[in-house]
Amino acid sequence: MRTLFLCILTVLILSCDNKKGSENNPKNSSQSNSSGNINSLNVIMDTKDWNGEVGEIIRAIFAAEVDGLPQVEPLFNLNHLPTETFSGFAKRNRIFIKVETNRNQAFKVLENPYAKPQRGILIQGQNAQEIAELLNEKGTDLIHELKKVELNEKLRRIKKSTKSSKPLQDEFGIILSFPTAYRYAKEENNFIWMRKDIPKGNLELMVYQVPIEQVDNEKEPIVNLIQIRDSIGKKHIPGPREGQFMITEEAYMPFIKSINFKGKSAYEVRGTWEVKDAFMAGPFLLYAIKDEANDRYLITEGFVFRPSKSKRDQIFEIEAILKSLKFED
Repeated sequence: MRTLFLCILTVLILSCDNKKGSENNPKNSSQSNSSGNINSLNVIMDTKDWNGEVGEIIRAIFAAEVDGLPQVEPLFNLNHLPTETFSGFAKRNRIFIKVETNRNQAFKVLENPYAKPQRGILIQGQNAQEIAELLNEKGTDLIHELKKVELNEKLRRIKKSTKSSKPLQDEFGIILSFPTAYRYAKEENNFIWMRKDIPKGNLELMVYQVPIEQVDNEKEPIVNLIQIRDSIGKKHIPGPREGQFMITEEAYMPFIKSINFKGKSAYEVRGTWEVKDAFMAGPFLLYAIKDEANDRYLITEGFVFRPSKSKRDQIFEIEAILKSLKFED
């Protein structure tokens, strides 16, 4: 009996220690899975601040227009929650911003505080002016932090059922994660085209390559990249009638920026495509990745055809797919 009593006492002590450790270190405790639609951002703050200067700044930063879309669409769908309602299921949204006044000025990035995966942004200040200063200073970085979480979540969902990358491996030496809903529409030397049917439209992916000097020369990179994609469109992407083909919309210069793509120099280009002499258009996203080992720019591109409908979520899916690209060893 004495031995049995000691065993039970030991188990109880260990159980208490484990429970106490879990309370002190939430990351070690079991957490619920996060929830929420892609790019749905909860904003937790007092209603008076939401209706005031701080709320205006948050809307200006996090609901800003997405570059390259033919119509105005926000970066995130903002959902305001009064501070007193932030409890229970509301705490499980995958991304959120929490604003607290009458506190010393500070901001924190919170990783998996109430669920996983989850990213929270805590903004604190004594008054609206201090909070506004932090938002204006850190806004771009915070957008990047939240968007990274959403891209990872989109890719996680995509990877539940992915199409074989073998044609891309054989032709370009790359692996791309994209859903089985896409089909290979055209496979030619230095060019592969994949398509996905959606209600009243299509999502399209293309991969092709050009010698480095076609992008890096005396001309501006954006000029060269437009000429390259227009030549690809003329050769491979026909319109509904004879003599029609995809081109870059002439009325608007695409957005371009230099980026680091997994250790390689690259350009990201966002703009609008159209079909020559036809009323068809939509957004595109292009990555031109400098692959010096193979003396080429590998170009991956996606574009959306979805007339009279929103296109942000579709171009976001394309971004997640293109950023999944891996070069074979």
